[in-house]
Order: sequence, then C-alpha cells, then structure tokens
Amino acid sequence: MRVKDTLNLGKTKFPMRGNLPKREAEWEKNWEDQKFYERRLKLNEGHERFDLHDGPPFANGNIHMGHALNKITKDIIVRSKNMEGYYAPYVPGWDTHGLPIEQQLTKQGVDRKTMDRAAYRELCRKFAMEQVEKQRTDFKRLGVMGDWDHPYITLLPEFEAAEIRVFGKMYENGYIYQGKKPVYWSWSSESTLAEAEVEYHDVESPSIYISFPVKDGKGKLSEENTYFLIWTTTPWTIPSNQGIAVNPKFDYSVVEVGDRRYVVGTDRLSAVAEILGWDSYKTVQHLKGTDMEYMVAKHPYIEGRDSLLMEAVYVTDDDGTGLVHTASGFGEDDYNTAMRYGFDVLSPMDNKGCFTEEIPDPDLVGKFYTDTNEIVKDKLAAAGNLLHYSTFVHSAAHDWRTKKPVVYRATTQWFASISKFRDQILDQIEKTTFYPAWGKTRLYNMIKDRGDWVISRQRAWGVPLPIFYAEDGTAIVTHETIEHVADLFAKEGSNAWFTHPVEELLPEGFTSEHSPNGKFTKETDILDVWFDSGSSWSGVQALGRDVHYPTSMYLEGSDQYRGWFNSSLITSVATNGVAPYKSVLSQGFTLDGQGRKMSKSLGNTIAPNDVIKQMGAEIIRLWVASVDASGDVGVSMDILRQVSEGYRKIRNTFRYMLANTADFDPEKDRVAYKDLRKIDQYLEVKLNDLVAESIVNYDKYDFADVYKLVFKFITNDLSAFYLDFAKDVLYIEGKDSHARRSMQTVIYDAAVKLAKILAPILPHTMGEVWGYLKEKEEDVYLSNFPEIEDYADADDLKESWGEFMKLRDDVLKALEEARDQKLIGKSFEANVTVYPGEAAKAALDKLAGEDFREILIVSNLVMGQGEVPAEAKQFDQSSVLVRRAEGEVCPRCRMYRTDLGADSRLPQLCGRCASIVAGDHPEILEEGLED
Repeated sequence: MRVKDTLNLGKTKFPMRGNLPKREAEWEKNWEDQKFYERRLKLNEGHERFDLHDGPPFANGNIHMGHALNKITKDIIVRSKNMEGYYAPYVPGWDTHGLPIEQQLTKQGVDRKTMDRAAYRELCRKFAMEQVEKQRTDFKRLGVMGDWDHPYITLLPEFEAAEIRVFGKMYENGYIYQGKKPVYWSWSSESTLAEAEVEYHDVESPSIYISFPVKDGKGKLSEENTYFLIWTTTPWTIPSNQGIAVNPKFDYSVVEVGDRRYVVGTDRLSAVAEILGWDSYKTVQHLKGTDMEYMVAKHPYIEGRDSLLMEAVYVTDDDGTGLVHTASGFGEDDYNTAMRYGFDVLSPMDNKGCFTEEIPDPDLVGKFYTDTNEIVKDKLAAAGNLLHYSTFVHSAAHDWRTKKPVVYRATTQWFASISKFRDQILDQIEKTTFYPAWGKTRLYNMIKDRGDWVISRQRAWGVPLPIFYAEDGTAIVTHETIEHVADLFAKEGSNAWFTHPVEELLPEGFTSEHSPNGKFTKETDILDVWFDSGSSWSGVQALGRDVHYPTSMYLEGSDQYRGWFNSSLITSVATNGVAPYKSVLSQGFTLDGQGRKMSKSLGNTIAPNDVIKQMGAEIIRLWVASVDASGDVGVSMDILRQVSEGYRKIRNTFRYMLANTADFDPEKDRVAYKDLRKIDQYLEVKLNDLVAESIVNYDKYDFADVYKLVFKFITNDLSAFYLDFAKDVLYIEGKDSHARRSMQTVIYDAAVKLAKILAPILPHTMGEVWGYLKEKEEDVYLSNFPEIEDYADADDLKESWGEFMKLRDDVLKALEEARDQKLIGKSFEANVTVYPGEAAKAALDKLAGEDFREILIVSNLVMGQGEVPAEAKQFDQSSVLVRRAEGEVCPRCRMYRTDLGADSRLPQLCGRCASIVAGDHPEILEEGLED
C-alpha cells in the first residue's frame, strides 16, 4: 500500500462542471413528472397562506431580461415562503387583449377594417394564445415553478365574465359615467390612452408669442392699441381659442412698447422683454388678476371670434407671460376652466388627428394638426399679432406602443370617477405595506392627483363595454343586463357581443321607457386593457384558481404604480371597499452594463434564452439574487460572466463538502453539539447565525443580502478558514476519529443548511446537491428551511474566537513577511512562536484544549513566555516570531517533524501518522508501506 492510499481523500461523483444548459431542462422535467409543486403545497395544507398574485405580462413575443428579473423574483419569493412553511401557490397569468396584437396582425397583412369584427377577433385570440404558449415555455425554462397547466388568461370566458361584473358593480355604485372631456388621444392608434400607456420623449416644438387685441376692458383697461400677450407651443390650437386664463393672485403690468401696450405678468416682464427684444418699454399701469376677469379680447386673426378672460390658479410664473391661451377641447385645465365659465366643448379634430369642419378657420379643414402650425403662424403675422417665433426641445407625451406623439382631445368617452371615492382609495394605501417604503408615497400622490379614468377604447380586440342605448340615446346598464351579458360571456367568451343580435344580448323580454318601440343598440367600444388586468383579482377567482383575495402581494416594475397597482386598487376599492393586496413590491428596470436603456437600435439587448444556451438559467437566477432590484439594475454578458464565476465558487465549495462527507452517515457518525470541538462549535454557531439572518432577509425580500451573506460565509468562513485547515484533519486523522467526525458533522450540516437556504435562488443546483446528501426528502424543495438553534454559549464562543481570529490575522501577516524574505515557502515550513496580548491570552485560555497549530496550518506552534525577542514581528495586540521549522517532511501529513521513524515498523512516517495508519490499516505493519 502506498502512503497516499492511507489518506482519507474525499471522493464524489458530483461533477465539477454543472453542464447547466443541458441538465437544467432534465431537472425541470423531473420536477414536473414528480409533481414537486403540487407535493410541496400538499405538505403545507392548512398552514398560513401567502398568495402572490401574478401581474400578467402581455402575451407578445419571447421574454426579455425584464421578464426574467420579474418572474425569477416571484419564484424566489414563492419557493422561500413554501420552505418557511406557508401555503404559497403560484398561478401565472397573461394579459392578452389590446393594440399590440392588432398591430402584429397588421404586420401579417390582416386588414381589420375589411373583416367581420368577430372573425378578426378570433384571429387575435389565436395569435394571443400562440404567444402565451411561447412565453410559458420561456418562463418554465427559467426554473419558475407554478400551476402552469391552469394559468389565468384575460381572454378566457370566465375571466371576461368576471370583468363585466366588476364594471357592473362600479356602475351600480355610481362610479361610471359618460362625458366629453379631453383625454390622451393617439391619432396613430386612433384611440384614447390611459396614463400608463403614455411615455415621454424629447421633441422640437414651436415657441410662439401672440397678442390678442383688447375688445372690452370693463372700464379698467383701455381698448385702444392694447393687447393681452400669451405664449404657446401649440399654434395649431389657436384657431380653437375660447379664452385667456390669468392667475387671480398675480400682479400684471401694462407696458408701452412703441405705439402698442401689452398686458404681461409682472414677474415675467423682464424675461419676456428680453425674448421679444424690447430694448425700451414703459410700465403705464398695474392690474390684479382679479381685475381682468370677464374682460374680452378679439381673436388674433379670425374676425368675429372673441376670447374671454378667466381666472385659473394653475397659471404659473415659471415661463410664458402669466396669461394662458385656453382651448377647451385640447387640454384638461383648459376644459375645466372653460366649463366653469359655461362654454361648450370645442374639439374640431377627427380620430386621425385632422381638423373637422367645426374648426373656426375653414382653411384648416382636413389638414393634419401639426401641418397647420405654419399656416397659423403666417396668418398671425399677416394680422400683426405674431410677436416672436422660434423652436425649442422639450419632453412631450407619446403613445408607448407606436412611439408617436399624442394630443389632448375632447371626445365622448366612458369614465370611472376617482373623485367620488378617492379618500377610500387613499385610506387603503395607508393600510398597505410597500417594498421599498417610498412606494407608498408614490402611489398615494398618484391617486391624490389623478383625474378620472377614461375606460373606453376605440379598438376591436378587447372586452366590449356592456352598455346598450335606448331609442332616445339613454345608456342602459342594469343589474339584469350585466348578469345576462356576463353569463353569456362565461359560456361563449366576449365574442358573443359581436355574434349575437342585440335582442339576444339583453335579458328575454327586457323593456325600457326610453325605448317605446323596443329597439336598442349596443356600444362598439371596448374596455381599457388596464381594466382587464386591473380586475384580475376577480377574474382569477372566477376561474377557480388557487389565489385568495385580498392577496398577500403584488409585485411588478416601478412603472406599475401608474399601471397595474393603480388600476387594480381602483377597481377593488370601487367594488369591495378594500385594496386587492396587502403588500406591494416594486422593481426597477433592466439596463445594459453602461446604465443605458436596452433597445434593438443600440444593439445592447440580451435574450434570456441566449444566456440559458450559453451559461444556464441558474446564472440568470443568481444575477437576479445578487442585485438590488428596488432600483434600476445593469446586466450584460460581462456582468453575467462575473456572476458565473461566483456560481463556480459556490459549486466547487459544495463539491468539496460532498466529497469530504461521502463516508459520513449522519445517523450514526454525527457528533452532538456539546461533544464537538470548540472550533467546530464556533462554525456551527456561525452557520446558525447565517441561517437566521438569511431567513430575515428572505422575509424582507432582500435577496441581494441573502446572496452576500452566503457568499461571504462560503468564501471567508469556509474556504479561507475552516475548510482550509480541514485537510489536516479530514485527510490525515483516523477515519472514525473524534476530530474527523466532529468536523464532518459541521461540514455536513453546512452542506444541508446552505443547500436549503440557496434552494429558492439556485433550485437546479441545490436539487443536484441534495441527491448526494443523506436526507429523507426526495428534493430540497420538499424540505423546510433549517431550524434556528439556540446555543447557550454562542456569544462566548464568538467573542473568544473573534479574539483568536485577530491573532490569526497577525500570524498570517508574519508568515507572509517570512515568505517574502525567503525564510519559508509553504506555511508548514514554519515554526511559530506567539506572544499574545492580554485579550488574546484570555481568549486562548477559554479555548484551552484546541489545537491552534492545526488551525494556523504550521508545523510547530509555541506560546511564548517572558520577554519578546527583538526579531519578533510586533503588532497592536501581539507579537509573532517565525522561524524555519526543524526536522524533515513527513510524506503523509506534509508537516516538518523531528520524530520521523519513531515507529520502526513505519520508518518513513512521523509518530502521529504512524499511530493513525497502524490503527486504520494494521495490515500495513506486515506488508510494509510504499512511498
């Protein structure tokens, strides 16, 4: 037998390389075949619930890194909650209605306007379901576990029926009304937009100063050569002007410039004078904003049109002139002010952004709105009322799908009133927990300041507004009509609205005093898609899915404060008086490694499927766990490669632990805590602290800290310390020696507990690790998080070993200096004498009996007494003297020993090794030992 055959070298079939791109898919299939999701829930039946309601992604195309961040985070939460003992189901969902699908069909050559509505909608449905299947495959490949066979999908008949009932309850409660007011209008989509469908981009716009001649100064202002001065960036709205708004709290100046006089906000006068090049002007009069109410101006170029002076506190002195041009059909503030003064709404624009015959200037009829800017400018100049024209760049609203500018346009729409129950909504926000905490303020302010919600859309693919119209135009919505439509939709889907005549959509025998002839028509608009997802709390229950209401958590990107968090809150409070969620967790966006938004034009997008093929889903999952997703997070292939290095470190550490506990049977070889060596007790205490802190961080949804804690423990406490000196015990000591079994107990516990703690983050790898452990559960996911132990001596151990670790740092520094001086090479070549300070000596006394030489990995260690030699290295608390060890290297333990050959039967070994070998391999005493 050779010397190396006497060593207890660890062996394991756990592979060094994970081969994740191939093996992950095999593990995922096994999870599904073995029904791990269902079995985990079965274990937790009857326990406290944790319901994370999935925010439905839009079913359009393969997933991107933002999807991966979102879905993996949810999976980590659901897995961790289940392993904490909660009953935590996960029902995935999809949002399937809306314009993007219509646009995709258009790209395929489908012309909606030439098709039967029901047939067109069926094409939309088929396309949407194809996208659902595509994304379902992508999400499952990320290792996300859930009830994938029974998702909730917004186009399912029962879901649509539930949505109709939510609308009906809101109508019954008085929160739904029809009105004509300005809304975001997308001429490129030919539809209204919700606030959540608007994004902002820089555009170049006109900057124009216009004078309105004073027609009636109410005895306070001369009409002769006097003008109200306004500034606007939308010359195309000037023909529709109905008034001029002034702030009742402002002071105004009448200034003389040449033969004209202009009314300007006093605080804006110097800025306006500079822009208009007024080298000299004279202030001839002062007015209050209240003085000008009900004065009248002439339109700056259209004969016979007047403009009323009105008060409005939204007028600011930040820019402009302190007087604001008002056109009721093209602005929310304009509309509200004009309504207060009794105007009719003037909105002379069609769905495509072209002016209709209502426009007071007939030359503009049929023209696209921005094409009229130059025409209006020229007419103002010809009338002598264009004072200045330039352009400037500013941020403007755009359709988030078409990326084209949008306008405010007054149209007849259906609205959900917010003002009627705003206080109830705000009260529910106060009762909700937010992660991060600033989310509460953000959502609160959005609800506090938001206007009513326009819920009607002029599109084809969506849930129809369940509204009928009587012969006299009265809208018909009753409990009976809602229930009849909902029941029909539950059986046939919402396409029934377009395949059945009105008579069949109404309850049998339905009559109304508003239709004496029994004739009715039906609404052709659909509900806003945010109403779809916003009522998912109801739809998921109608489908019989395993999600309770109100749910424990909603989790989505931070853009959903104005989207799903917002719309869900409104519908839930409007119908049931409570928020649909108890907590809200928001995440930032995924950016590239340079902090830029990902876009195909920049070429910086990363497809999760590409990463999976190269590195595996575990690397994406570890990246998700390693970042602080409460803000925007960067990702690039370089970043993922760095994460991959971290994964390799974790994997290799587990491989070492598995190899060196392969001959350890926890049932018979385990050493009780009280019988462990103190160094082993110390590591058990450190491991216990890690478990406790990790569970706290899981409960705070702070996965980055879980990852940091685990990685630090693996790197510092295990690899750089415990497992570093473990070789002298695991390989060298007798197979069943107390020291070796004591250390194996700790290493085995570390492997089990770390596998459990990391299982929500790295389920594939920890499942693989689990297969090499001797635990009763079939998979790590079927186990629970480790129990937190109560070690009575934990604080004393940490204090004593903390002092020792300071001393160890000093020894390591002294060894490094000796290495630099070529006194030693490896640490086993050192003979170390330590002169401990008072704190270190007290700690060493408490730890008496420990083999500190073993822990410091040197051949000889002496605790010095008396005066410290001059050549010793001086440190703050201790002194260390390093000399070269005497003797020869033992070929088995690799230490320098002076007792080689002490046992004549094994002359090449030191006394310690000879004793161990003789005990474990007595046959060698007769056969002899080869080098």
